[in-house]
Amino acid sequence: MTFDTMARFAALLCASGFIASSVHATGQTNATQASSAYRDGQHDFDFEIGTWKTHLKRLVHPLTGSQQWATYDGTTVVSKVWNGRANLVELEVDGQAGHMELLSLRLYNPQAHQWSLNVASSKGGSLGVPTIGEFRNGRGEFIDQESYNDRTILVRFVISDITSDSCHFEQAFSDDGGKTWEINWIATDTRVKTG
Repeated sequence: MTFDTMARFAALLCASGFIASSVHATGQTNATQASSAYRDGQHDFDFEIGTWKTHLKRLVHPLTGSQQWATYDGTTVVSKVWNGRANLVELEVDGQAGHMELLSLRLYNPQAHQWSLNVASSKGGSLGVPTIGEFRNGRGEFIDQESYNDRTILVRFVISDITSDSCHFEQAFSDDGGKTWEINWIATDTRVKTG
């Protein structure tokens, strides 16, 4: 190999290394920019800490075309855990279809900047499939895929109309991959004033 060929080869290696390091640096920069574009949502549920009066409507037979709703009234207590990076929701209501007790453990994932909502019923005694999502522009949206009546469906849970004294919750099911949604749970919470 001549000196001229070696010089060209060395120049090519240097150029390749420069391109590779530029691509690597650009990838890191893009990843860093993407990571910093996510907001820190670990205090998204701070608004809800406390005791609430809950009015709830539940569709009795979802995904059947039925329009039979059951209404409930009761209390929701939300407690902060891990300085806001988690919280525990205790819902207890009574209504036309009887007594219902639900527990929701909400956990914040700081790497994903998302929350998981993990719900259990006092009748079942185990946590269901976590619903995952985040808040954007004052609205929380959480999605999961689970089995309902032997079919795989999508579940969407939305928290909206948030003020210091009230908030609105809706759950909907989709059995067509998210093309259409049927709302089956509507709850309005009003803060119980203390002191």
